[in-house]
Amino acid sequence: MDMNYPAEAEAFRAEMRAFLAENLPADWKGTGGLPEHEVAGFTASWRETLYKHGLLALTWPVEYGGGGQPWVNQIVLAEEFARAGVPTGGPNDAFGIQMVGNTILRWGTEEQKRHFLPRIISGEDKWCQGYSEPNAGSDLANLGTRAVLDGDEWVINGQKIWTSAGHLANWIFVLARTDPEAPKHKGITFLLVPMEQTGVEVRPIRMISGDSEFNEVFFTDARTPASNVIGSIGAGWSVAMTLLGYERGEAAATLSIRFKDELERLMELAVESGANRDPVIRDRLAWCYSRVEVMRYLGLRAMTSLLGGQEPGPESSISKLYWSEYHQVVTELAVDILGSRALSPTGRRPSTAFRTDDAGAPNSSNSWDMVFLNARAGTIYAGTSQVQRNILGEMVLGLPKEPRADAGPWSKIPQSLKQP
Repeated sequence: MDMNYPAEAEAFRAEMRAFLAENLPADWKGTGGLPEHEVAGFTASWRETLYKHGLLALTWPVEYGGGGQPWVNQIVLAEEFARAGVPTGGPNDAFGIQMVGNTILRWGTEEQKRHFLPRIISGEDKWCQGYSEPNAGSDLANLGTRAVLDGDEWVINGQKIWTSAGHLANWIFVLARTDPEAPKHKGITFLLVPMEQTGVEVRPIRMISGDSEFNEVFFTDARTPASNVIGSIGAGWSVAMTLLGYERGEAAATLSIRFKDELERLMELAVESGANRDPVIRDRLAWCYSRVEVMRYLGLRAMTSLLGGQEPGPESSISKLYWSEYHQVVTELAVDILGSRALSPTGRRPSTAFRTDDAGAPNSSNSWDMVFLNARAGTIYAGTSQVQRNILGEMVLGLPKEPRADAGPWSKIPQSLKQP
């Protein structure tokens, strides 16, 4: 097994290291080393720098504004940016480039590609995700948002929730039910919807960490052109699954770098505090180290699939399940090691740039307690751990579906007899 990169990729790595050295301060310590109030400004200016140098959507065809480069260069770029502690784009680019952009490349018409893709790269169109609903989170196909065709427009009514960066977006990709009589996985359509209209309302959700990156989005007779269907009418579930694969596939190849950086910082703090002399703490640190190594090999497998031209599939749930459960353990360990010092950002930042949203994208976080709080949600957003296990069991291992609580003998008992 040859685990070395080809010479062309290593030459590109040298270019990226030179680019970072030229465009970052000499004393750069990552976005986690910036004061909290400077992070947004840096991210915006950094995205503009990437755009000017053609480093956004590196693998997309040149005719749509992309770099036309091989997947291995995208992975090299992500690795080097992770090591430097800088983002690979702006706060909405995980949804615009990585998710809906790649999905348009796969399912969109030529007209859709030529219209939307250059606008995604330039940042003129900023995207967010309209999947989850109050009654359709883990059971996404249970969604109730409706879209009805009215002449040459779709009219949309319903609600989405947990919409990351929705307050920053001017476009949203929406799963809507267009045939209420069809089986729940069938009558769903994938729509592209402009947010800057009177029929769309965005309400921020304040989280336990104090942030408000999530939002509720309400549609009241919102409209979008009939041509803004990706795929075909009623086939939105297949399109949605393609998008979820892109959401997790590329991240799987690079997330272990950030987790390794985070763990190394925690080990340094354990040595500084003397906690490493506790055999239980050492054992817990060793457990975390072994899990990060497993993530590295999962990433190499994901990278091999991408380089082989294989679209990310249901197996990408392995990575999401693994990192989200690991991150809760390591942040609990960090709080145990630091105690009340975990509340202070000074000298104790968990990493150069680490907190994951539902796309696995890094954001700055200046103290361990904030990372601890955000890790609590990791096993819920982008599909709960139970859902990931069901996906892997049914779609990867070929196991039967999980029995439903209402499908056994108990379901045949009349409701009147179930009452106390």
